[in-house]
Amino acid sequence: MAPSSSSGLTFKLHPLVMLNISDHFTRVKTQLNPPAASCATGNGSSNADATVLQNPRVYGCVIGLQRGRTVEIFNSFELLFDPTTDTLDRSFLEKKQELYKKVFPDFYVLGWYSTGSDATESDMHIHKALMDINESPVYVLLNPAINHAQKDLPVTIYESEFHVIDGVPQSIFVHTSYTIETVEAERISVDHVAHLKPSDGGSAATQLAAHLTGIHSAIKMLNSRIRVLYQYIVAMQKGDIPCDNALFRQVSSLLRSLPAAESEKFHENFLMEYNDKLLMSYLAMITNCTSNMNEVVDKFNTAYDKHSRRGGGRNVFM
Repeated sequence: MAPSSSSGLTFKLHPLVMLNISDHFTRVKTQLNPPAASCATGNGSSNADATVLQNPRVYGCVIGLQRGRTVEIFNSFELLFDPTTDTLDRSFLEKKQELYKKVFPDFYVLGWYSTGSDATESDMHIHKALMDINESPVYVLLNPAINHAQKDLPVTIYESEFHVIDGVPQSIFVHTSYTIETVEAERISVDHVAHLKPSDGGSAATQLAAHLTGIHSAIKMLNSRIRVLYQYIVAMQKGDIPCDNALFRQVSSLLRSLPAAESEKFHENFLMEYNDKLLMSYLAMITNCTSNMNEVVDKFNTAYDKHSRRGGGRNVFM
């Protein structure tokens, strides 16, 4: 186990970083091991290759701010790993850094991220290669292995320190503590994701069915209570039971609080509100589709650029 850091820095990690790393790992794993071929076995493939397919490593940079002794990691972006040199693609890193600097001028590269169970010796080579961008980079490691008994987040933040080992000064990883910091937009997003899928592993359709069942039960209960109240008032009107003026006043007050559903003004206001809601839903759908299309084009450009560097070609999406 890596020793603890002695730098005295305070680290704050935003949920967006963990979501980005998890999404990056899930996409790469799905591309390398698609569901249709997950049960197929290659001829002569080694156990090491199978392990790589099941748990591929992904790499990227983390960006944010450092105010005094407080380091706040806000966001991250993906990087390409060059297997021939066992380092990150430096030209791609500089290009992404330039683009992010235009959108987030106050943020700068704080370090990098990867996936795995523990920091390795090869990670130190990547870590040292980034020291010309940040002299004290941080290393955010996400463990994608599912451990239901673990209560802590599977995220570890490392710093590098010089320690004398067997009389030789060496750079080693030391883990540091961190806290989760959120802004309003992240809290809304995390809450939405948390309620998007049931905790018991059911599908989204199962959750929708449960939600509609709850609404149906509530409406059914309301209808039964209204029917009981109606029958009670009819019985008082027939003289079967004595009149209760206090109850009549409560029913009258309740009815007056309801909108005049038969008035022309109500229909006009209702249709206007309804059309506004439809327009907002339509605009939100267009925005979502445009965002998804931009992500697909960006991913295609990245794949095409990588292919062009190998075999030559020209990118058609500019």
